[in-house]
Amino acid sequence: MGLFDFFSDAGDDDITKTVEVSPERLDELRQKSITEKLAQLDIEGEQVAVSVKGDIATLTGTAPSQEAMEKMVLCAGNQHGIGQVDCRVEVDAPPAPEPQVAEAAASEAPAPEPAPASTFYTVQSGDTLGKIAKAHYGDAGKYTVIFEANQPMLTDPDKIYPGQSLRIPPL
Repeated sequence: MGLFDFFSDAGDDDITKTVEVSPERLDELRQKSITEKLAQLDIEGEQVAVSVKGDIATLTGTAPSQEAMEKMVLCAGNQHGIGQVDCRVEVDAPPAPEPQVAEAAASEAPAPEPAPASTFYTVQSGDTLGKIAKAHYGDAGKYTVIFEANQPMLTDPDKIYPGQSLRIPPL
């Protein structure tokens, strides 16, 4: 066995015909794609439903952390044809400590503040993660922070494209 050559213009040409897809069907396909990509994020404890109407994706449900919620928004927003994400996802509160622990903890330290939100950045032509890190952190070497914050959507630090949205976490 090996590689076989064929004339690419020969054969049944039904596959080259233009197919009309209704807006409703396109919404269904985008919803399915976003749902599959969210599942690939493998976020423990998230319970998110996706709906799509035109170029707007709506996410509803709960996420275990601010970081997880931000990744879900990016996952939906970087879908072809999506112009806006209406995020109605609530971040789960950390579990309440046991009553006797709560009393001791209250006297020792103040309650922790919620995690600061990341900023979102739209990749421009000519950008690299190093250039983006230099602009946001003052150090191009911190590109790994941005890369790790956007995994698994990014699989290679050299593969970003104009128009893509990235999560820039606070340091």
